Amino acid sequence: MSSLSLAVTVPAFIPSPSQGVWHLLGLPVRAYALCILAGIFAGYWLGRRRWVARGGSAPVLADIMFWAIPFGLVGARIYHVITDAELYFGPGRHPIDALKIWHGGLGIWGAVGFGALGAWIACRRAKVPFLAVADAMAPGIALAQIFGRFGNYFNQELFGRPTTKPWGLEISPEHRPPGYADFATFHPTFLYEAIWNLGVVALVLLVDRRFKLGHGRAFFLYAAAYTAGRAWIENLRIDTVNHIFGLRLNVWTALIMFVLSVIAFVISARKRPGQESITTGPAAGSPTVDADGAADGADEGADQAPAAAEKDGSASVEPAGETQPETPGPTHHTGPRLK
Repeated sequence: MSSLSLAVTVPAFIPSPSQGVWHLLGLPVRAYALCILAGIFAGYWLGRRRWVARGGSAPVLADIMFWAIPFGLVGARIYHVITDAELYFGPGRHPIDALKIWHGGLGIWGAVGFGALGAWIACRRAKVPFLAVADAMAPGIALAQIFGRFGNYFNQELFGRPTTKPWGLEISPEHRPPGYADFATFHPTFLYEAIWNLGVVALVLLVDRRFKLGHGRAFFLYAAAYTAGRAWIENLRIDTVNHIFGLRLNVWTALIMFVLSVIAFVISARKRPGQESITTGPAAGSPTVDADGAADGADEGADQAPAAAEKDGSASVEPAGETQPETPGPTHHTGPRLK
């Protein structure tokens, strides 16, 4: 009996994607955009579960995200354009390219910063603590970043130095930067950061479950953990960026954010231990406070007292011939006042 041997060839590298754009009914569908959208939905899903588990209102969080997400996308692009202005402005450049977000170029620092601004505005409107929302969304932000990094894979961008490791990433010749035409495989920094962020998600979830982080500490932990990994991953990249004192700009940003996050975490833990209340609205049976600072429940009690006395027959009788001036009675409320 003859034996049949089957040989399976496994590439000694991560192949580059065959394409990053598909056309549906004549319209381009870009993998980069799909990865960003998938990250947004995944991050919101995780953040919503955490918010509701702490007693928050899901519709309120949806309203906050309605502000945070557009702010974050715009901020991410603004940061990229400002820090890499030479790509869009100057001789031979086309400033209109700064609007072509589908070509890539979103800065996480601008996304988080502007997204936080949008969330803060929405939290003020909804009268919920901003830091509690940041804590709920912290691991969701890291989860969203995982999906976003795969957009870099499809765009064949932001890869690292050349490498011959088995996990090296194949880059097409047209996507290789000047001086690297003779190299075929590079460090897959998109994959390194995705794996690191997966660890960040697990870290925040586990520490928060153990210590019940509040007052921004879950967010500060996320920021410190992410920037610690981003600093060394950034040093592997070879895309053209600005340098300050021999280090890439994003390395300095990561180091500064790491220090600030650790300081904020320590201050929060010392001054505001425990978790804040995130109840979005009055509890059942509790009085609400009107614009004058008086509790509605107190008004209702005052309204009900004369009625009870009259029912018992103990209401006071006015002297004959005297008429008491009419005074407007307090307003009756049948439920919480909408503001």
